[in-house]
Amino acid sequence: MAIALSQQYNRACTDLNQPVNQFIEVMFRQYTSTLKICGNNRLVAVKRVTDEDFLAISRVLKENNFITNLDLRFNNLTNNGAAYIAKFLQDGCSLFHLNLMGNDIEIDGAGHIAKALHRNDTLRSLRMTGNKIGNKGAMFFAAMLQINSTLEALDLGDCDLGIESLIAFSTVLKQNDSIKSINLNRPLFYVLQEDTTNHIARMLKVNNTLKEIHLSKHEMTDSGVERLCEALHENRTLKYLDLSCNKITRDGVKCLANLLKTNAVLEILDLTSNRMEDEGAIYLAEAIHSYNHSLRALAIVSNNITGQGLKALAAAIKVNKGLEYIYIWGNVLDEDACLAFSELLLTGRLSASSTDVQPCMVDGRVYLAELFHGLKKHYYWTPSYGIADDPVCNSSLTIINDHTS
Repeated sequence: MAIALSQQYNRACTDLNQPVNQFIEVMFRQYTSTLKICGNNRLVAVKRVTDEDFLAISRVLKENNFITNLDLRFNNLTNNGAAYIAKFLQDGCSLFHLNLMGNDIEIDGAGHIAKALHRNDTLRSLRMTGNKIGNKGAMFFAAMLQINSTLEALDLGDCDLGIESLIAFSTVLKQNDSIKSINLNRPLFYVLQEDTTNHIARMLKVNNTLKEIHLSKHEMTDSGVERLCEALHENRTLKYLDLSCNKITRDGVKCLANLLKTNAVLEILDLTSNRMEDEGAIYLAEAIHSYNHSLRALAIVSNNITGQGLKALAAAIKVNKGLEYIYIWGNVLDEDACLAFSELLLTGRLSASSTDVQPCMVDGRVYLAELFHGLKKHYYWTPSYGIADDPVCNSSLTIINDHTS
């Protein structure tokens, strides 16, 4: 069957009077239900997919509806390619998952794809990550969510969203009951304000479908976190909250700790690259030690925490058996921190696969070395060897899949 697919591709190229892309031909020989034609593949010689290449790919896919996952990340697809993709989505395609990360699709291309999804009832997840669709392009997707009732995951991270589109998504998601995961990472703000956070908070207060939201690089401050926490006290569905790379200090973390004392739903909290310091870590430790039993993964990488805060967290983890994953690299790993976490690892309370450090002995003293483990290490790329979605490097996928399997 693999040979047949490559032959079908060659025939499609002949019919379209276009040259065969040898990279695509090789990928058609390596398919499962997933077809990965990633432009950043480092294991084979890559000639990136162009707009015209997609026409031939779509012909093969129409004849083989068992392929339900198409990965076209980091290729050379432009607005014209997006128009071809839109037509394919409208013509009764069988795809459940489509990854267009890191292409050259802009506003018009976003409009083509979003309008196609008005009528498509098969696609479950779409990743547009890194395509510079801007505020106007994002508005097309917000409008689409008012009509489409089957899409469950939408990733618009690094797409240059603006204030207007963030407010539009916040408004639409008050009513949409199909989206379970949305990524709104790294919008472009030209003024420092919390208006968008306030709108997102009001949405989370009433939304009862969303399970995962990514709000990294939103310039969010403690006051914004306070608004989010007020809303999340009434939310009973959100399981994954990503607030990485913001401007959250100990006061914002105190609000999150108070939320964890009563929240029995949240399972993954990502606070990477904020500035909680020891006081914030101690607030979290108190909540984890005595109150919260639902949190399964906590990322506090690069938060300027010293041994005092990390030792408090380690003590909490000893007591709370429900917290399976914790990531601490990038903090001040002094002797107290090294001893506390080496004890967790040596006693078996933490496994080597559930954290991003491992103990090592140098000149009679315990240190912690970094491991390439985390919530989503393979978000932007796939490794040259090993498992592409290795749960050790992508623990958030493991936790999320526990609910879908």
